[in-house]
Amino acid sequence: MKLKLKIGQMQFLQFIAWGSWLITIGAYAFNTKGWSASEFSAVFSTIGISALFMPPLIGAIADRWINAERLYSLLHLACALCMLAVPMIDSADMLFWVMLVNMCFYMPTISLAYSISYRTMEDAGMDIIKEYPPLRVWGTIGFAAGMWCTSLSGLETSAWQFYISAFSSLMAALLALTLPKCTPLNSSAKLTVGSILGLDALKLFKEYRTGVFLIFAMLLGVCMQLSNAYAAAYIHDFGRIEEYADSIILKFPAVIVSLGQMSEMLFILVIPFVLKKWGIRKVMIISMVAWVFRWLLLAYGNPADGLFLIIGSMIIWGMAFDFFNLSGSLFIEKEADPAIRSSAQGLFQVMVVGLGAIIGSVASGWLIDNFFTHNGVRDWQGIMLSFAAYSAVVTVLFIVLFKDEKKQTNSMTTQTV
Repeated sequence: MKLKLKIGQMQFLQFIAWGSWLITIGAYAFNTKGWSASEFSAVFSTIGISALFMPPLIGAIADRWINAERLYSLLHLACALCMLAVPMIDSADMLFWVMLVNMCFYMPTISLAYSISYRTMEDAGMDIIKEYPPLRVWGTIGFAAGMWCTSLSGLETSAWQFYISAFSSLMAALLALTLPKCTPLNSSAKLTVGSILGLDALKLFKEYRTGVFLIFAMLLGVCMQLSNAYAAAYIHDFGRIEEYADSIILKFPAVIVSLGQMSEMLFILVIPFVLKKWGIRKVMIISMVAWVFRWLLLAYGNPADGLFLIIGSMIIWGMAFDFFNLSGSLFIEKEADPAIRSSAQGLFQVMVVGLGAIIGSVASGWLIDNFFTHNGVRDWQGIMLSFAAYSAVVTVLFIVLFKDEKKQTNSMTTQTV
């Protein structure tokens, strides 16, 4: 029980450190700094750039040389220092580099949080498929708490959101030092350049099923990036329209966005059951269809008579995110060799918040500036419809290309999904 409490606390601190600024940095960039979508997407792309190489590199270090919980602590301490520096920066170019350094430290902590949780729970004889999702709920609560703290205190366009993040990372660093030791399991393996760079996990691409899965993880990572980058900015822009100027959701847009995190709490709890009943293929298809509907609801929503559509899109986000992200992490955990599981979780993050985020950031910034911005006004309906079309194409391709080749194992609680 004490271990579960600490894992839950780790999840909470891990994601409040991100949620305190991830959704509202768009408002900070557009409204406080006055940047264009292209400038903003460049800063936001630090998430994808850092995730492109840091998670597998740090995963390889945890697999071979340093206890995962100690490495996790050091990384969060570095995050805290970086975030303390952010409010002192006025140059967009300098902010890009500081945020890039920060995210190079932060992004590996996501995959390490998964691997530390799975490792310590398995060592304690727990069933991670059944017992981990309820603990992961605390991560969602943490993310929502960060958003609520930032929004209700009126800090959505303020640099104070970064101080909240710094404090949370410091607490995560201290907590990690109290966790059970996660010693390296691959320390005796032959040392190669590939292993040093965390490339051992690339062997997952040799299997058609896991290879295709990872490619579609990247494509869905684009959706996640679009949602993170533009949800709050989309709501803020309704303030330009006089009839919506006094809407309550324009005063606390991050609170509205956080309804997605409330939804996550529910969908996380059903993941063990849906994976057992339907398997990873159907769960992923449900996630993809949910992304399509999320964008469609946002396209036709507004703060007045279309408020229920915006709220509906936030609720659907919980299904779209959880059925993809947490299920995908559990899938990779079962598919990967134990000796490279930290690296494998790192590779999963590379595909989702690395390549997926870079593609989403760069492509969306160019698309919005060139096709959906007219005289400084963004056509959010057109933007959301284009996002929906993208998600629909990805869904169709996944249905065609990803097959349930391992139906002989009827549940993920055995060896696969």
